[in-house]
Amino acid sequence: MKAVQDAHLCRFCRSASGTLVMDLGEQPPSELFPPLDAPGPDPVFPLRLWMCGECGLAQLADDMDVPENPQGVQPEALTRQAAAAVAQLASARVLPAGGTVAEFPSPHGGSWLPLLAEHGLVPAAAAEPADVVVDCSFGLMHAHDQAAALAERAAAVAQGGLLLVQFQSLASIVEQREWNAVRHGHFAYFSVPVMRTMMAEVGLAAFAAFWFPLYGGTVLVAGRAGAEPEESLETLTKQEIAAGVLDPATVAALDGVVRTGGSRLNDWLLAEQRSGRRVYGYPAASRAVPLLHRAGVRRELLAGVADASAAKQGSRIPGSDIPVIGPGDLVDAAPDSVLLFVPDLLDEVTKAMPGIEAAGGRWVRADEVLAPDRRPS
Repeated sequence: MKAVQDAHLCRFCRSASGTLVMDLGEQPPSELFPPLDAPGPDPVFPLRLWMCGECGLAQLADDMDVPENPQGVQPEALTRQAAAAVAQLASARVLPAGGTVAEFPSPHGGSWLPLLAEHGLVPAAAAEPADVVVDCSFGLMHAHDQAAALAERAAAVAQGGLLLVQFQSLASIVEQREWNAVRHGHFAYFSVPVMRTMMAEVGLAAFAAFWFPLYGGTVLVAGRAGAEPEESLETLTKQEIAAGVLDPATVAALDGVVRTGGSRLNDWLLAEQRSGRRVYGYPAASRAVPLLHRAGVRRELLAGVADASAAKQGSRIPGSDIPVIGPGDLVDAAPDSVLLFVPDLLDEVTKAMPGIEAAGGRWVRADEVLAPDRRPS
């Protein structure tokens, strides 16, 4: 495994002009969970966010040869969002009335093909252009070479066809101060105005955009050659520009939040410990890794992190000695507090594990712990 730290060229437009907007220091890979008894220390690599001065794409400044480890179980929240997205596409008459579909997979798993089949779309034959091409479950952001990856997706679109790209918007990361959404393996962080620029470069015109509350702000952008922009796209473009997605100084403000985030988490965990409250976490998500590593949290403060993925159970959080356990083990442990690293999962975990609250425990959203203007319940 090797980290590359040479002079950076934009992963999309190849410009060398840009700004380093965030530096998370040396971090362990977020998707490589060592066995619980594996000796440390775990390998670490630079984790820095760079913004291109030409096309505006926010991206990782460094490459590393660590493979993705697609072990996660797709959350119910992501499944619901996919269904809502397809329903909105159909309601807005963006989807064709039948035809073929091709899907670019994601390490996060999940598929839109069954949902699109309900609207008359059948899988295209191998190597044949499709009427609808879907970048499913945030797949595009995992590509080292953004120009090549988007060109490949555009080339798969039949004449007059449709490209759909879904992403957690940089606007939500900035507005929600979700610095720990930046992690190894996620090489690009899109905004609506930047996605419009990128689609235009591969011969497609973004024309519609749909916003969803998942992860604080997930956007689905539709593109087609020669299309005219609709009001939904123009509105989101203006909102995101106003939020500062093209302004390096605005994005760089996240760096200050990074410096305080670890100490806030540590302070909260220490206060729980002093109060005699046992704390566990859920789930063993990639965004939990830089947060826990930055804070230097060990198992004496966080006894374990539960996850529904059987492949992760029996491992430990990268860069720490915190064990990964199953949901049943979490309920059996009867924790006083469970720190929820992905707030979108709150509804489904309270329904799936009623035993936590029945035993007197509580779920605490990690974003409320980290935010200076929020107070955990």
